Amino acid sequence: QVQLVESGGGLVHAGGSLTLSCVVSGFDLDGHGVAWFRQAPGKGREFVSYIDYTAGWANYADSVKGRFAISRETAKNTVNLEMKSLNPEDTAAYYCATIPTGLRWFDAGAYDNWGQGIQVTVSS
Repeated sequence: QVQLVESGGGLVHAGGSLTLSCVVSGFDLDGHGVAWFRQAPGKGREFVSYIDYTAGWANYADSVKGRFAISRETAKNTVNLEMKSLNPEDTAAYYCATIPTGLRWFDAGAYDNWGQGIQVTVSS
């Protein structure tokens, strides 16, 4: 019943930009946060960014701070991730996920629902 659908991935050259979107359906985001994680082949799932869906405050991993911006469209149950100055280190499958507000937003294991992931590839 709950679905998170990511879109906007693809192939870009280093230095380019890309915007991902996560549309949540069958779930009320009030009292929850939404985060983006990423995972490269053979590596663990890495926290990227978080937004409190109600209050709007956000956190970022140090590796993307200043380059990525997370935002929400509350009427559309949508969270976006604007990515700029991309480099090959950003190549990964990107996932959005939901978590009850107040829990460990940086911990992938605390999240309730996950999207299927979308590939972002940055070439040199």
